[in-house]
Amino acid sequence: MTGSDVVLVGVDGSAPSLRGLDWAAAHAAVHGYRLHLVCSYSVPSFSTAALDGGYAALDDTAIQQGARAVLEEAEARVQRSGVPVTSDVATGDAAAVLIELSRGAATAVVGTRGRGGFAERLLGTVSSALPAHAHCPTVVVPSRQHAWPGGEPRPTGPVRRIVVGVDGSPAAEAALEHAIVEAEAWGAELTAVAGVPVGTGSGLLAWLPAAQDHEQVLRDVAEGLDVVVDRALQGHPDLQVRRHVLDGTGAALLTEFSTAVDLVVVGSRGRGGFAGLLLGSTSQAVLHHAVCPVMVVRVPAREDEWSPTDVGRR
Repeated sequence: MTGSDVVLVGVDGSAPSLRGLDWAAAHAAVHGYRLHLVCSYSVPSFSTAALDGGYAALDDTAIQQGARAVLEEAEARVQRSGVPVTSDVATGDAAAVLIELSRGAATAVVGTRGRGGFAERLLGTVSSALPAHAHCPTVVVPSRQHAWPGGEPRPTGPVRRIVVGVDGSPAAEAALEHAIVEAEAWGAELTAVAGVPVGTGSGLLAWLPAAQDHEQVLRDVAEGLDVVVDRALQGHPDLQVRRHVLDGTGAALLTEFSTAVDLVVVGSRGRGGFAGLLLGSTSQAVLHHAVCPVMVVRVPAREDEWSPTDVGRR
């Protein structure tokens, strides 16, 4: 599977994966992309150490047939969208398979959670691993359990409102660029949000000397946000982007916005992450708590980190 016009979708027959599939089909239709569906399975094995010290694998014929049936159901589900679709059964860990295939995709889409997750986990293994390692932007579509209050599923489209987190980091600027593309494709309203926690006694700015003008810091951040957004909008003269600098952390603000918008776009890694973390704290938190689809745009970690006050000042 190669081509920059491919939306890669992991399916396993579960309700969350089918919700992800529906979103992916709408996304592909809007962008003029095609779908490639993948159902992956691992062949169980058991130890024969007591006999010959080796391992024996079970016959995977039935498992493979089940995977093919899952793909046939998924293909039938998206036929009415008119989007070209191909599919493949793969052997191996589902997350590893999708990560490798993401090298040739424009976007990867999964639902949360698929089969096999622990009840207490908000994200399944695939939907947490894929955004951290994928070679293209990943969209994670919330499951029924994590949709509207009361358990009612949110509709999978169309996307009319998009919010993107901006903090001046390279990952956030990449997220902004993708958010602009999505807004133009969907004809959606786009809002760029920068969070500055200034709550009394506990915020990021609480440690500043009393003589420091907190309002001036907020104005500086707003000016920096304008610089970043205006730069990203070059070549997109018809798109208007709303800008907000708000009191709060990026994770909390984007999670709150997810209750009122149709897509959250976030970069990873963002400001303040440790070099060993594959996803920044903001993108992790938003993935765990957002109630609308989240697009994670991953940028490889750099040795040099960012200052917490240089939004738009590079």
